[in-house]
Amino acid sequence: MERRTSAAARIAAVLALLGAVVLILIVVSTAPSGSDSKVHHHHGQHHSQKQKKPSTTAKTYTVQPGDTLTAIAHETGVPLSEIMALNPGVDPQILTSGEVLKLK
Repeated sequence: MERRTSAAARIAAVLALLGAVVLILIVVSTAPSGSDSKVHHHHGQHHSQKQKKPSTTAKTYTVQPGDTLTAIAHETGVPLSEIMALNPGVDPQILTSGEVLKLK
């Protein structure tokens, strides 16, 4: 009879673990991201990443700490391929804070 109790305890432990993992995934997926409130300064204008249809009239973008080319493309509405074509000397893996990128 101890084997049944042991097996039942193991099954209960596995189910509890799975339940905890599912709960953590739900909490993480519904938690607001800290990057949503990130605001960049573009030549005196404020742009928030919360914009639904990002677009910019700015001709340049000043790289901020933590920026990536993909994030800049998403935020400005300028396609990544266009940013890379306009800035051939820029290494997408090594962006320097304060570096000015052409957008148009």
